[in-house]
Amino acid sequence: MTIASDHIDFYLVGIGNSPKPKVSIDIQNLIDKHNIFSGGKRHYDLVKDLLPKDHNWIEISGSMTELIDKYQSFEESILIFASGDPLFYGFGNTLKRLLPNARLKTFPYFNSIQLLCHRTQTNYNDLKVTSVHGRDWSALYQALIKDEPLIGVLTDQHKNPATIAKKMIQYGFDHYEMLVGENLEGLTEKIVTGSLQDLSKLDFSALNCVLLKRKQPKARSFGLNDHDFIPLDGRPNMITKMAVRLNTLQACELSEAKVFWDIGSCTGSVAIEAKRHYPHLQITAIEKRKVCGGIIQSNMERFSTPGIDIVIDDFFNLDMRQLTIPDVVFIGGHGNRLAEMIRLIYNLNNETKFVTNAVLSSTSQVFKDTLSSINRSIRSSKLKIDDHNEIEILSA
Repeated sequence: MTIASDHIDFYLVGIGNSPKPKVSIDIQNLIDKHNIFSGGKRHYDLVKDLLPKDHNWIEISGSMTELIDKYQSFEESILIFASGDPLFYGFGNTLKRLLPNARLKTFPYFNSIQLLCHRTQTNYNDLKVTSVHGRDWSALYQALIKDEPLIGVLTDQHKNPATIAKKMIQYGFDHYEMLVGENLEGLTEKIVTGSLQDLSKLDFSALNCVLLKRKQPKARSFGLNDHDFIPLDGRPNMITKMAVRLNTLQACELSEAKVFWDIGSCTGSVAIEAKRHYPHLQITAIEKRKVCGGIIQSNMERFSTPGIDIVIDDFFNLDMRQLTIPDVVFIGGHGNRLAEMIRLIYNLNNETKFVTNAVLSSTSQVFKDTLSSINRSIRSSKLKIDDHNEIEILSA
């Protein structure tokens, strides 16, 4: 049992973007009792008239380690101003991560996505919030692949509404409309609504957030038709067929995995099918043929599956330290060095799950012998499609 202490190390007060923010009597009383305050430069410009005359302000900028050292140099509690809800992609989470034992008390305000919903009279019961502010695209890509009906996006200077619109057009997510809230609650507040094509050409204020409203669900099949993929030129059969692909993914058991490698990706069919079914996965498609880089990218765009990392190089030339260690690996190509490939990956993570599709009995035997030697149990199933060779799907 944890016994609460009366002492609070940090008070976190959320504010909006109004030039003269209004605070409750309780918060003003709290401000009057403090001498040490903190927040960003913009926050200080908004609240300085509310602070005691002889106050001490610690700006949140630069090194977080140095900032925490400043905080810890004081014995009295510190009142921190933050945008909106401090625990909604906010500084409160940073503080909890860097000072996990600190005692916090939070006074939240509306976050920017909520304000945009209010301004546009949007029912946000089904809202899925993502952030690309200082982050990669993965959370937004995941929401788009899942075809979420309403997506909120926190942006930054580089991943701005126009850039987001261009990405969505590139990957075929044009069944969404975009709403942009600029400088919400500020003197120059503006709401911009329109098609992705129109908004991709506009410039926006740096302080903005985005709502993506799905106009209609995207048509979706359980598996992708083989003939819809762009093939390797002159090699139309160089693709893992849909029935084999789906059974292979079943053998991979990817629902709890985080990182998946598709080695010998060729057209990217396995990686793309995996991304569609498991959008949370961090997927790397590895292929040594240079021409396949463009083919995989084109197929990603064709099937609306952004977020797959494409590595064009011979697997055995790669610096493994530059790649994220996988939970599951599908080996679609190995250049007759299957045992060596398995051992290299096993040395990275001895809990990696291995899956391959074997046409030749010799490939099957090497897979079984190599993985049995490290005490792995082998599962096997066989599949034959039309007049193609029988394929053995192996997992360990």
